[in-house]
Amino acid sequence: MRDARALERELAANRTWLRRWEATSPHATFGVDVRSSIRSLLGGARNGTGMPFAIEVDGEFAGQLNVSSISYGSLASASIGYWVAERFAGRGVTPTAVALATDHCFAGVDLHRMEICIRPENGPSLRVVEKLGFRYEGLRRRYIHIDGDWRDHFCFALVREEIPEGVLRRWRQGAAPADAGRVPDADVRRAQRPFGSDSA
Repeated sequence: MRDARALERELAANRTWLRRWEATSPHATFGVDVRSSIRSLLGGARNGTGMPFAIEVDGEFAGQLNVSSISYGSLASASIGYWVAERFAGRGVTPTAVALATDHCFAGVDLHRMEICIRPENGPSLRVVEKLGFRYEGLRRRYIHIDGDWRDHFCFALVREEIPEGVLRRWRQGAAPADAGRVPDADVRRAQRPFGSDSA
Protein backbone atom coordinates (compact mmCIF):
# COMPACT_ATOMS: atom_id res chain seq x y z
CA MET A 1 0.00 0.00 0.00
CA ARG A 2 2.95 2.35 0.54
CA ASP A 3 3.48 2.32 -3.26
CA ALA A 4 -0.03 3.69 -3.94
CA ARG A 5 1.01 7.29 -4.58
CA ALA A 6 3.94 6.34 -6.78
CA LEU A 7 1.68 3.92 -8.66
CA GLU A 8 -0.96 6.62 -9.17
CA ARG A 9 1.68 9.04 -10.48
CA GLU A 10 3.11 6.52 -12.93
CA LEU A 11 -0.29 5.43 -14.21
CA ALA A 12 -1.28 9.06 -14.79
CA ALA A 13 2.02 9.96 -16.46
CA ASN A 14 1.92 6.87 -18.69
CA ARG A 15 -1.75 6.86 -19.74
CA THR A 16 -0.99 6.99 -23.47
CA TRP A 17 1.82 4.46 -23.14
CA LEU A 18 -0.28 1.93 -21.18
CA ARG A 19 -3.90 2.36 -22.33
CA ARG A 20 -3.68 -0.07 -25.28
CA TRP A 21 -2.56 -2.89 -22.97
CA GLU A 22 -4.75 -2.37 -19.91
CA ALA A 23 -7.35 -4.95 -18.89
CA THR A 24 -10.91 -3.61 -18.92
CA SER A 25 -14.33 -4.95 -17.98
CA PRO A 26 -16.82 -6.02 -20.67
CA HIS A 27 -19.69 -5.15 -18.30
CA ALA A 28 -18.81 -1.65 -17.10
CA THR A 29 -16.40 1.22 -17.52
CA PHE A 30 -14.72 2.55 -14.46
CA GLY A 31 -11.64 4.50 -13.62
CA VAL A 32 -8.62 3.06 -11.92
CA ASP A 33 -8.99 2.96 -8.14
CA VAL A 34 -5.37 2.30 -7.18
CA ARG A 35 -5.95 1.59 -3.50
CA SER A 36 -8.80 -0.81 -4.26
CA SER A 37 -6.63 -2.55 -6.86
CA ILE A 38 -3.79 -2.92 -4.35
CA ARG A 39 -6.19 -4.31 -1.73
CA SER A 40 -7.42 -6.87 -4.26
CA LEU A 41 -3.84 -7.87 -5.14
CA LEU A 42 -2.94 -8.22 -1.46
CA GLY A 43 -6.05 -10.32 -0.90
CA GLY A 44 -4.89 -12.66 -3.66
CA ALA A 45 -1.49 -12.85 -2.01
CA ARG A 46 -3.08 -13.77 1.31
CA ASN A 47 -5.20 -16.56 -0.17
CA GLY A 48 -2.33 -17.89 -2.26
CA THR A 49 -3.72 -17.17 -5.73
CA GLY A 50 -1.41 -14.29 -6.60
CA MET A 51 1.86 -12.50 -5.89
CA PRO A 52 2.02 -8.75 -6.58
CA PHE A 53 5.41 -7.10 -7.06
CA ALA A 54 6.54 -3.52 -7.49
CA ILE A 55 9.32 -3.07 -10.04
CA GLU A 56 11.99 -0.65 -8.84
CA VAL A 57 15.00 0.84 -10.58
CA ASP A 58 17.60 2.43 -8.29
CA GLY A 59 14.96 2.76 -5.57
CA GLU A 60 12.44 4.42 -7.89
CA PHE A 61 9.03 2.90 -8.62
CA ALA A 62 9.13 1.76 -12.27
CA GLY A 63 6.16 -0.54 -12.78
CA GLN A 64 4.31 -3.64 -11.68
CA LEU A 65 4.56 -7.37 -12.13
CA ASN A 66 1.78 -9.65 -10.99
CA VAL A 67 1.84 -13.41 -10.75
CA SER A 68 -1.80 -14.49 -10.94
CA SER A 69 -4.03 -17.54 -11.37
CA ILE A 70 -1.70 -19.56 -9.15
CA SER A 71 -2.75 -23.17 -9.06
CA TYR A 72 -1.09 -25.81 -6.92
CA GLY A 73 -1.36 -29.59 -6.86
CA SER A 74 -1.29 -31.46 -10.15
CA LEU A 75 -1.25 -28.25 -12.24
CA ALA A 76 1.25 -26.14 -10.25
CA SER A 77 1.11 -23.21 -12.64
CA ALA A 78 0.64 -19.46 -12.80
CA SER A 79 0.46 -16.53 -15.22
CA ILE A 80 2.57 -13.38 -15.32
CA GLY A 81 1.45 -9.89 -16.29
CA TYR A 82 3.54 -6.74 -16.13
CA TRP A 83 4.04 -3.15 -17.19
CA VAL A 84 6.87 -0.67 -16.91
CA ALA A 85 6.84 3.13 -17.21
CA GLU A 86 7.88 4.40 -20.62
CA ARG A 87 11.05 6.08 -19.39
CA PHE A 88 12.38 2.71 -18.18
CA ALA A 89 11.58 0.83 -21.39
CA GLY A 90 14.46 -0.64 -23.36
CA ARG A 91 16.80 -0.87 -20.38
CA GLY A 92 16.36 -4.56 -19.58
CA VAL A 93 14.11 -3.81 -16.62
CA THR A 94 11.14 -5.90 -17.73
CA PRO A 95 13.00 -9.07 -18.75
CA THR A 96 14.96 -8.89 -15.49
CA ALA A 97 11.73 -8.62 -13.47
CA VAL A 98 10.04 -11.45 -15.39
CA ALA A 99 13.11 -13.68 -15.02
CA LEU A 100 13.36 -13.01 -11.27
CA ALA A 101 9.66 -13.68 -10.72
CA THR A 102 9.76 -16.89 -12.77
CA ASP A 103 12.83 -18.14 -10.93
CA HIS A 104 11.13 -17.38 -7.61
CA CYS A 105 7.98 -19.25 -8.64
CA PHE A 106 9.98 -22.29 -9.74
CA ALA A 107 12.60 -22.45 -6.99
CA GLY A 108 10.83 -20.69 -4.11
CA VAL A 109 7.16 -21.58 -4.59
CA ASP A 110 7.66 -24.97 -6.29
CA LEU A 111 5.48 -24.19 -9.30
CA HIS A 112 6.00 -26.19 -12.49
CA ARG A 113 4.72 -23.96 -15.32
CA MET A 114 4.68 -20.22 -15.96
CA GLU A 115 2.62 -18.62 -18.71
CA ILE A 116 2.62 -15.19 -20.35
CA CYS A 117 -0.09 -14.12 -22.80
CA ILE A 118 0.62 -11.11 -25.02
CA ARG A 119 -1.37 -9.17 -27.59
CA PRO A 120 0.05 -9.65 -31.11
CA GLU A 121 0.49 -5.87 -31.44
CA ASN A 122 2.61 -5.55 -28.30
CA GLY A 123 6.10 -5.63 -29.79
CA PRO A 124 8.00 -4.70 -26.60
CA SER A 125 6.38 -7.52 -24.61
CA LEU A 126 6.97 -10.00 -27.41
CA ARG A 127 10.66 -9.10 -27.26
CA VAL A 128 10.68 -9.88 -23.52
CA VAL A 129 9.59 -13.49 -24.02
CA GLU A 130 11.93 -13.86 -26.99
CA LYS A 131 14.89 -12.69 -24.91
CA LEU A 132 14.05 -15.03 -22.05
CA GLY A 133 13.34 -18.06 -24.22
CA PHE A 134 9.69 -18.55 -23.30
CA ARG A 135 8.29 -21.15 -25.67
CA TYR A 136 5.42 -20.19 -28.00
CA GLU A 137 2.33 -22.34 -27.40
CA GLY A 138 -0.39 -20.87 -29.56
CA LEU A 139 -2.91 -18.19 -30.45
CA ARG A 140 -5.87 -17.60 -28.14
CA ARG A 141 -8.65 -15.83 -29.98
CA ARG A 142 -10.51 -13.05 -28.14
CA TYR A 143 -8.85 -14.16 -24.92
CA ILE A 144 -8.78 -11.14 -22.56
CA HIS A 145 -10.82 -7.93 -22.47
CA ILE A 146 -8.24 -5.20 -23.10
CA ASP A 147 -8.75 -1.52 -23.94
CA GLY A 148 -12.50 -1.93 -24.39
CA ASP A 149 -12.75 -5.15 -26.43
CA TRP A 150 -11.92 -8.87 -26.44
CA ARG A 151 -8.40 -9.21 -27.81
CA ASP A 152 -6.40 -12.05 -29.30
CA HIS A 153 -3.27 -13.11 -27.43
CA PHE A 154 -0.21 -15.16 -28.21
CA CYS A 155 0.57 -17.62 -25.40
CA PHE A 156 4.10 -18.43 -24.20
CA ALA A 157 5.24 -20.70 -21.38
CA LEU A 158 8.14 -22.32 -19.58
CA VAL A 159 8.23 -25.43 -17.43
CA ARG A 160 10.82 -25.88 -14.74
CA GLU A 161 12.62 -28.76 -16.50
CA GLU A 162 13.49 -26.46 -19.40
CA ILE A 163 15.64 -24.13 -17.31
CA PRO A 164 17.31 -25.94 -14.38
CA GLU A 165 19.93 -23.18 -14.30
CA GLY A 166 17.26 -20.49 -13.88
CA VAL A 167 15.76 -18.01 -16.33
CA LEU A 168 17.84 -15.03 -15.21
CA ARG A 169 21.15 -16.88 -15.37
CA ARG A 170 20.36 -18.41 -18.75
CA TRP A 171 19.44 -15.01 -20.19
CA ARG A 172 22.54 -13.29 -18.78
CA GLN A 173 24.70 -16.07 -20.23
CA GLY A 174 23.08 -15.55 -23.64
CA ALA A 175 21.93 -19.17 -23.65
CA ALA A 176 18.18 -18.72 -24.20
CA PRO A 177 17.07 -20.55 -27.37
CA ALA A 178 16.85 -17.99 -30.14
CA ASP A 179 13.71 -19.35 -31.79
CA ALA A 180 11.65 -20.53 -28.78
CA GLY A 181 9.43 -17.45 -28.74
CA ARG A 182 9.03 -17.20 -32.49
CA VAL A 183 5.38 -16.99 -33.53
CA PRO A 184 4.65 -19.02 -36.69
CA ASP A 185 3.70 -16.92 -39.71
CA ALA A 186 0.36 -18.73 -39.92
CA ASP A 187 -0.62 -17.56 -36.43
CA VAL A 188 0.55 -14.02 -37.16
CA ARG A 189 -1.74 -14.01 -40.22
CA ARG A 190 -4.65 -15.50 -38.24
CA ALA A 191 -4.30 -12.82 -35.56
CA GLN A 192 -4.50 -10.13 -38.27
CA ARG A 193 -7.82 -11.44 -39.56
CA PRO A 194 -11.15 -10.61 -37.90
CA PHE A 195 -12.43 -13.27 -35.54
CA GLY A 196 -14.67 -15.77 -37.30
CA SER A 197 -13.09 -15.21 -40.72
CA ASP A 198 -11.15 -18.47 -40.52
CA SER A 199 -12.12 -21.96 -39.50
CA ALA A 200 -9.57 -22.19 -36.65
